[in-house]
Amino acid sequence: QLQLVESGGGLVQAGGSLRLSCAASGRTLSPYAMGWFRQTPGKEREFVATIDSSGGTTYYADAVKGRFTISRDNSRNTVYLQMSNLRPEDTAVYLCARHANPFRLGTNSESGYTYWGQGTQVTVSS
Repeated sequence: QLQLVESGGGLVQAGGSLRLSCAASGRTLSPYAMGWFRQTPGKEREFVATIDSSGGTTYYADAVKGRFTISRDNSRNTVYLQMSNLRPEDTAVYLCARHANPFRLGTNSESGYTYWGQGTQVTVSS
C-alpha cells in the first residue's frame, strides 16, 4: 500500500522560503504524475502544482506561478515543492497526491488523484 508523507512545513515570515518534501513508501511513484494541493479551514482544497512522471512537464496555479517550483527525484521516490517569496495568503496545510493512472499528465482537479498524504502546515506571518 502506498503511503505519502509530507514534511518541511513550518512558520516563516513573509518573503521567506520553504521546501516541502513528499516521500513515498510502499510503491514507486515514478510512473505517476504528482500534485500538490493546499487547504485552509472552511475552504475547498486548492490546486497548487503538478508534475508529470518524468519531471519534464509542470503546471502551476496562477496564485503561485513564478514563486513555487515543483520537482521530483524518482530515485528517492520523493516529490518537492520549493516555495519562495511566501505571502500570508499562502498559509495552509499542504498535501501531496499521486495521480490515479500511470503515464498521464497531471491535472489541477483533485478527483484525478487517488492517494493523498496527511499534509504539512505552512504558516506565513506578515
